Amino acid sequence: MPSMSDPHPADFTPETLIERQGALGRIRLNRPKALNSLTLGMVRDIETALDDFEYDPTITAVLVTGEGERGLCAGGDIRAIHDGGKVGSDAPETFWREEYRLNARIGRYPKPYIAIMDGIVMGGGVGISVYGSHRIVTERTRFAMPETGIGFFPDVGASWFLTRQDNELGTYIALTGEPLSAADTILAGLADSFVPSDHLPVFIKALSDLSSGSSTDAVSAMIAAHSVAPEEGKLAQNRQAIDRLFAFDTVEQILEALREDGGAFARHCLAVLSAKSPLSLTVTLRLLRLGRQSPSLKACLEREFAATAAVLASHDFYEGVRAAVIDKDRNPQWRPVRLADVTENDVAAYFQPVARPIFAETSKQGAIP
Repeated sequence: MPSMSDPHPADFTPETLIERQGALGRIRLNRPKALNSLTLGMVRDIETALDDFEYDPTITAVLVTGEGERGLCAGGDIRAIHDGGKVGSDAPETFWREEYRLNARIGRYPKPYIAIMDGIVMGGGVGISVYGSHRIVTERTRFAMPETGIGFFPDVGASWFLTRQDNELGTYIALTGEPLSAADTILAGLADSFVPSDHLPVFIKALSDLSSGSSTDAVSAMIAAHSVAPEEGKLAQNRQAIDRLFAFDTVEQILEALREDGGAFARHCLAVLSAKSPLSLTVTLRLLRLGRQSPSLKACLEREFAATAAVLASHDFYEGVRAAVIDKDRNPQWRPVRLADVTENDVAAYFQPVARPIFAETSKQGAIP
């Protein structure tokens, strides 16, 4: 069954493939040439499919995968957001509003929601997988939140899911944007099970052969039967250093700790952070620290949504996308250039309330119960 978005010409290639395979409701992202980057139409397709599968008694679980061999999803369509923001379109706001609502919906979905995070998983791709009840990685998984490198901040609720563990792995992941292996992703609490990529066809077939109405425990047992232990990743090797070096509430303190450490890992982190937007680093760390104290995912999504307005008004976002996606010179010219020149007013612009919050239960004052 093709995409459930509006009708298109006969030669149109659907961006989302929705189908039933035995007891599985399948959602297949179908923009492989764009690394399955999300569009608004795809967000709406997924939302509609989740509605249909939720009330279909023959569907035991939902499975989300990406077409092609390179990844589940590289994120939202940043070029489209960049272009829309440039001309003052309301399309970026609409996209984020509906995407974030979808993220929250996945987190409370009543049936097993299985995401196979094979290959590249970034940004919006994280948002449609990390909230699932069953999150599968493979040896090809490269999970990342690289937004500080394009003048943005890790969103889709990152200030919630990167702050649920009592360590600083999430701080490291958000600030550096470094890619994670399968083992790293599991260690950080962002995935659950490892299935080798060459076993995926057999694994998916076994899931589809489950009886309609099978319990969540039966789904979990099937996944466990096909899972193996991944090789150790880099996070485990550097975990103590990360907890010590990233445990501060300002970026300046983190950089100072890295300089004082002087080891190979600390020097690498310094080099990585030096290429990021100073403003984005500061905003990201503040979002993380606020997220750590927040009562719910929705509270974090609401705060991040409010911050996107400042992103669209910023210099660094357009410059970051230019350098990474348009001209691809990998040489962004940030403003401010130096971390020391980032002012409180610069940061405060990202924490202003919005007139139209995302969630209906949000009060006029912006408080979320």
